[in-house]
Amino acid sequence: MPGPTTRILLIAGSDSSGGAGLEADQRVLAVHQCYAMTATTALTAQNTLGVYDIHHTPTDFVKKQIDACAIDIGIDVVKTGTSLRLDDAALAIKNVLAETGSQVMVATSGAQLLPQAAVRALRTELLPLTTILTPNIPEARLLLQDAGQSVPEPRNIGDLVEITEAVRALGPKYVLLKGGHSPLSRDDQVAAADEDRAYVVDVLCGDGQPMYIRSEFLRSRSTHGTGCSLACKSSVFDRWSAH
Repeated sequence: MPGPTTRILLIAGSDSSGGAGLEADQRVLAVHQCYAMTATTALTAQNTLGVYDIHHTPTDFVKKQIDACAIDIGIDVVKTGTSLRLDDAALAIKNVLAETGSQVMVATSGAQLLPQAAVRALRTELLPLTTILTPNIPEARLLLQDAGQSVPEPRNIGDLVEITEAVRALGPKYVLLKGGHSPLSRDDQVAAADEDRAYVVDVLCGDGQPMYIRSEFLRSRSTHGTGCSLACKSSVFDRWSAH
């Protein structure tokens, strides 16, 4: 396990309810004995029911936060979350090496957190520097649509793999597609009815054959912040595997 000297910079938004964003990320890093630093890109008024308002942090101040961490503490890994302004993604590129991208574009609740104008900059500037990207299905489709690709709703496990590989072709070394938005039935088809939902599959594509991570489908409303936490844990183990 990475030790306390593994220094991870979190470039993301703050969640006022504490369930997602920087607050969730820091809890994950504390469990794994990593040192967390933050560059806050936005303050949000949100809870488990939705996002009510967003206050953008001025780009110059985001840059000052990043620089303050880099020149003193030092940075081993960068984990990005919600960067609501185009320049914030560029700052991550210019100042530090991007390791893990969890760039939050569409929240679990369905709210689009990244403005449409910023999606292209993310796709063209940040993804080629990303070690592992962890999009949910709506985010993956948004990226591919911005690249001019027609992306229908996935119908089966094969479609999930195609989406994952297509996103990986945009630049990341690895893509972990989170399958929670498309639960599957026992025959590996996207469930048509509530009662057919049997399990979900996350698909990891990189070097070699795709890896499938199957989990039993759980009926729960306690999903707020799950994507942030997964991506943050991925950044920890990306650093661990590098050593």
